[in-house]
Amino acid sequence: MSECPIVKTRMTWLMLFLCCLLPMGMMAQTQTGEEAVDALVEMGFENVGWAENDDERVFVLQNSAYRLQGIGIGKAVDVIQKIGLPHEKQCHIIVLDNNVPQISLTYCPAEGDSVMSADRRDWDVSYDLGDSWKLARKAEKKNSSLFKVDIVVYPELSMQNLVITQIYTVLFNLDPTIEVSLWKGGKINAQVIIPIYNDFGQSYAQVRQGYIGLTQQVRLPGNVFLTAAVGSFTNRRWGGDLSAIHYFKDERFSVEGRIGYTGRSRFVNWRWKVSPLKRLTWTLGGGFYWPKYNTQLKLKLEQYLLGEKGVRFEMTRNFRYVSIGFYGMKVQYAGNKGYNGGFRFQINLPPYKYKRKGYIPRVLPSRSFGMAYNAGNEQYYGKSYSATLGNTIAQENSFNPYFIKSELLNY
Repeated sequence: MSECPIVKTRMTWLMLFLCCLLPMGMMAQTQTGEEAVDALVEMGFENVGWAENDDERVFVLQNSAYRLQGIGIGKAVDVIQKIGLPHEKQCHIIVLDNNVPQISLTYCPAEGDSVMSADRRDWDVSYDLGDSWKLARKAEKKNSSLFKVDIVVYPELSMQNLVITQIYTVLFNLDPTIEVSLWKGGKINAQVIIPIYNDFGQSYAQVRQGYIGLTQQVRLPGNVFLTAAVGSFTNRRWGGDLSAIHYFKDERFSVEGRIGYTGRSRFVNWRWKVSPLKRLTWTLGGGFYWPKYNTQLKLKLEQYLLGEKGVRFEMTRNFRYVSIGFYGMKVQYAGNKGYNGGFRFQINLPPYKYKRKGYIPRVLPSRSFGMAYNAGNEQYYGKSYSATLGNTIAQENSFNPYFIKSELLNY
């Protein structure tokens, strides 16, 4: 009977010891990023990995699960906050596009902060990767995007007001495109244009090639993004194109340049006919992003397809599901004393969430659909081409740090 108090005392101390171990076990759970990586892979993110040292933990990921980058990155932040934050040190998320780093998100816990206090508003977003990318490059990535096939159907709608007896002539095409990631930053595209409704004439009536070629994106030091493309482009051009954009330390400001060397490309009677490469086009300009209104302003000097030069001003406001823009131009030799302008819009298309099943090709609509309105009705001068798929006003700011930050706060 005298041993019972001793047994009870020992059991009490044992329970206290186990209770002390429980929080330590929970804390230990936050000391690895593997669980967060597995959760992100399960959600459909690609090229996912993590690494850490004594000062920071870095996650890398590519949003291939959500149509909108802001929403996808926000979902990844939620998962990492819940099960992947390190204890009392910085955490970085580097977002990739076709394995090329685009932006970095950084969480810096204040002294004494607990992991549970982290919130989306606590993350800073920037083009600057700092030294985190050196650590992230060592990460072993899961769910690679390489050699996976997407069959993307691009709707194309054009309208002209050139016929007296008809208010508008209309052209509507569906453009299925095979897109394959070949290596870091490298992608091959092969597109077929299928006319559905055509008022534009016989030259637009035939099934024909669209984009066919190879694109390569490279990120250089100093927040410089370089994109090269060779192949068949829009506006019946083929050849090569090189573009670059640099973001300054104040990331609202940027400069960009582009140069292209192209020839005429036609598909007639099931034959692809091309002219020699002889047209030089170029663009040199600067931009300012107005974070308060998520509005991009650009001013460019350009040389167009007929050798004429001009000045172009663009203003684009970005919302979650739509981007609306206006432009004005002053172009040599054009009618109306060279002045022209209009508006553009792009609507992001559903579904807004999709997931691959291994290497089975996905069939999905394009990310966005839109049109441009040419108020001056100029048919010849001030024309250019697009050398890369998805190069729209809805996509050009999809990785903008200010836009991503606003999406994190407003979702």
